[in-house]
Amino acid sequence: MRLEAPAGALAELAAEVVQCRRCPRLVAWRELVATEKRAAFRDQEYWGRPIPGFGDPRARVLVLGLAPAAHGANRTGRVFTGDRSGDFLFAALHRTGFANQPHSVAPGDGLELSDCWITAAVRCAPPANRPLPVERDNCAAWLARELPLLERVRVVVCLGGFAWEAALRPPFCATPRPRPRFGHGAEHESGGRTLLGCYHPSQQNTFTGVLTPEMMDAVLDRARELAEA
Repeated sequence: MRLEAPAGALAELAAEVVQCRRCPRLVAWRELVATEKRAAFRDQEYWGRPIPGFGDPRARVLVLGLAPAAHGANRTGRVFTGDRSGDFLFAALHRTGFANQPHSVAPGDGLELSDCWITAAVRCAPPANRPLPVERDNCAAWLARELPLLERVRVVVCLGGFAWEAALRPPFCATPRPRPRFGHGAEHESGGRTLLGCYHPSQQNTFTGVLTPEMMDAVLDRARELAEA
C-alpha cells in the first residue's frame, strides 16, 4: 500500500537516493571506507551508500549539512549519526525541543525529530570532507526533489559555508546578487524562506570554542522563532 504524502513521497525519494552512483569518485571512496573500516568499528557492517534525509515530514525547519562523515553516517546510514559533529548537533536539537533524545547512535535507536528535517548538500562521504563542484551539482538534483516534498519548511539552517552556498542556489532560491555572506547567525530571506547561518559543529569548531553549545542553541531558537512568525 502506498504511504500518504509527504511521508510516502519522501520514503520513495530516499529509496532512490541510496541507489545513486552518479559520482564515480564518491562511490569509490565511500565503498573503500566501508570495506577497510576504522579499527574501532571493524566488527560493524558499514552502510557505504548515499545518505537520505531524516526527520519530521511536516517540519518547518530544515537543517542542511555538508556531507556524510566517512565513519559517521557512511557507517550508520543516518545523517549526522555516529560522529562527534552529530553528537553536538543532536544534543542541541534536544535542548531546543526539536529532538526527543540528545543522542543519535543508529537507525532504530528511538530518535524522533519534531518540526525538523535534516539533510545534506552532498549525500556521499567525500575524501577529506571536500566534495568537488560537480559532485555538489549532481546532488543538487536530489535537493531539488526533496525540498518541494517538505511543504512547510520556512527556515533553512545552513551548517557551514558550504551548506550556505548550496542554499543560495536553486532549488532553495534564485542565486542572489550580491551574494549574502555566510556568518554565524547571518540571515537571508528568499522565496518565503529564511536561510540562517550556523558554524558547522565539526570538532575543529567545537573543540576550539568557535562554536559553543550556547551559540548553537541560539541559532536553533532563532530558527523556531522565524518558523513560527
